[in-house]
Amino acid sequence: MNTSREEFILNEKEVAEIRRRFQPERSNINQVHGCYVNAQGEIISHFGQSLASAPQEDVENILSILKKVLSGSLGKQLNDIVFETQQVVDSDEHRLLMALRDSALHDQGIVETFYQRVMESLTMEGPYLILLAYESYDVPYRLKDGAPNPDGSSEVYPYIVCGICPMKETKPALRYDLPDSVICNRNVDWLISPPELGFLFPAFDDRRANIYSALYYTKKTAENHPEFVEGFFRTEPFMPADQQQETFREILTLALEDECCYEVVQEMHGRIAEMVQDHKASKNPEPLSLSKSTMRRVLEACGVAEEKAAVFEEKYDEAFGGGAVNPQNLVNAKECVVTTPSVTIKADPDCGDLIETRVINGRKYILVQVDGEVAFNGVQVRFPEEGQDLGAPPQTPQGA
Repeated sequence: MNTSREEFILNEKEVAEIRRRFQPERSNINQVHGCYVNAQGEIISHFGQSLASAPQEDVENILSILKKVLSGSLGKQLNDIVFETQQVVDSDEHRLLMALRDSALHDQGIVETFYQRVMESLTMEGPYLILLAYESYDVPYRLKDGAPNPDGSSEVYPYIVCGICPMKETKPALRYDLPDSVICNRNVDWLISPPELGFLFPAFDDRRANIYSALYYTKKTAENHPEFVEGFFRTEPFMPADQQQETFREILTLALEDECCYEVVQEMHGRIAEMVQDHKASKNPEPLSLSKSTMRRVLEACGVAEEKAAVFEEKYDEAFGGGAVNPQNLVNAKECVVTTPSVTIKADPDCGDLIETRVINGRKYILVQVDGEVAFNGVQVRFPEEGQDLGAPPQTPQGA
């Protein structure tokens, strides 16, 4: 299983540009296609629904569902599927995607083949809906300041977008029928949930079509349906974002051993969080990534011995396949959390240095420097002795 992507082909601006297409006043999507798959994996209905004559509210809701396939963060919910050159030259999986796009979904035989391939590759609990749409986007020129030029188009970007949406059965309930002024039962129905996974093909790279790549979406950062990546795209699955974080924690603990103390880990998180914030402030559309050499330098700057930093670099390389990793998959840049079996302490990421660990009389303590009022379950409380030196170590209770 691939653990990371060596590069992120799309950047945030390009994803946002396509995402903005999914509005009634901007979209050129005239029809959506799909099929309903029951819990046994059988297609029980097909549809091709025109948006040209549909009510405005229906169009907005359908486009909103498709737009979800482009939501989330690059390297987290959104990842590149990169095809090998041989796949692009001659493979059934790439040939099918190109045929779907080039036919603009008008060839029903190709669409049926696509549905079958999806069902054969995907493992889902319960019924689901496969939604498929096509659009041809006239990509506008960009002026020197980056604004679009409405007077010209640089090229045409035809693409398909697919969303796979779980179906949820409603519960029986009473409703009030206003026209008849009676209370009656509401019929059990099936509702379309937001997509659990989906993709855009071809990728929108450098504001043009890149047939060597697709943008893959998963709603859950812990489950990216590797069976679908492997079965449908015929590419090696990549490690989910949550698993990347857990793997990072494991190799950090194993490599640093006795140097994996609170001060080192806190400083390391702080440095990475600062990188994330600086990158965000720079408004650089290219995703930030951390290579093994960058992580080694961070650890050494935190005071980790060279030999242990070298061990970490080796394990990092083995775990993540030599590729760079999205730092947001490794650390929580928005929060500092300290946990014990019975207590959890949460703080802003820049307040981690207010927490320290000590061993007093053989017992472990977590000390939190207090600046301001203290409340217990919302009730403001006072310290036993006003003016007590909070820097002094606490006394061990008798009998402890």
